[in-house]
Amino acid sequence: MKETASNTKQTAIRIENLKKQFGNQQVLKGISLELYQGENLVVLGKSGTGKSVLIKCIVRLLNADEGNINVLGEEINQLKAKELDEIRKKIGFLFQSGALYDSMTVRQNLAFPLKRIKKGLTKAQIDAKIAEALDNVGLPDVIDKMPSELSGGMRKRVSLARTIIVDPTIMLYDEPTTGLDPVTSDEISILINDIQKKYKTASIIITHDIECVRAVADRIVMLHEGTVYKEGKLTEFENSKDELIQSFFKSKKHH
Repeated sequence: MKETASNTKQTAIRIENLKKQFGNQQVLKGISLELYQGENLVVLGKSGTGKSVLIKCIVRLLNADEGNINVLGEEINQLKAKELDEIRKKIGFLFQSGALYDSMTVRQNLAFPLKRIKKGLTKAQIDAKIAEALDNVGLPDVIDKMPSELSGGMRKRVSLARTIIVDPTIMLYDEPTTGLDPVTSDEISILINDIQKKYKTASIIITHDIECVRAVADRIVMLHEGTVYKEGKLTEFENSKDELIQSFFKSKKHH
C-alpha cells in the first residue's frame, strides 16, 4: 500500500459542478473534485461513467457545458487559445492508445514535444533529455526502434517517456494498464509511482484495474451514473459494505 502524499495540501486542479452531455445523454451530472499537488488520485468507475470525458474536459479537448475547472490557478473554460496552450504544456496526458507517431523512431517521437514546448534546447540537451526519459521508463536501448518493433507494454512506456520529457506539473493517465498482461500492468503501476516521486507530479489515473488502483492510489474518487459516488482512501473502499463498491473490490482480488 502507498504512503500518503504530503500533508500540506495545495490544489493543482479544482473542479466544481462539471456537466457534460452528448445529445440527450448526460454523461457528467455535476462532478466536483480536487487534485492536490504531489498526489495520485484514482478516478474509478465502470465503462461509460464519464471518466475519460472528465479528463478530456480538464485539458479542454472537450468543452464543458457547465461548471468550473481550475488548473494551476487558471480557469480553463475562460482561456484563449494561446493561454490554453501554455497550460497544456504543463500537463502530461497519457492516452489509452499510447498515440505514438508510427512513422517516427522512438528518438524522433520523444524529440517532437521537446522541440515544440522547450524551445531553444541544443541538440546535445535534447539528446540528454531523451536518454534520461527512456532511462526513467527502463528502455534505454529502444531509442532507434520504430513503434511497430515494440511490444504493447514497451509502447506504453515510450508514450510515458514522451509525456514526462517536458517536465509536466500534472499527469493525466487514461486507462494506463488496459490491454496489458498482469506483469506489464504491474510495471506500469510502479512507473506511475516512480514518476510521482521523481517529478513531484499531481496525477489523475483513470482506471478500472483494481490492481493498479491498489498500487498507485493516494486517494480514490468513484464515479457512478455521472456523479461522485464516493471519495476516500483505499482502505475505506476495501472495507466498504456498499454493494456497488464491493462489486469492484471483492471480485478482483487477483488478476
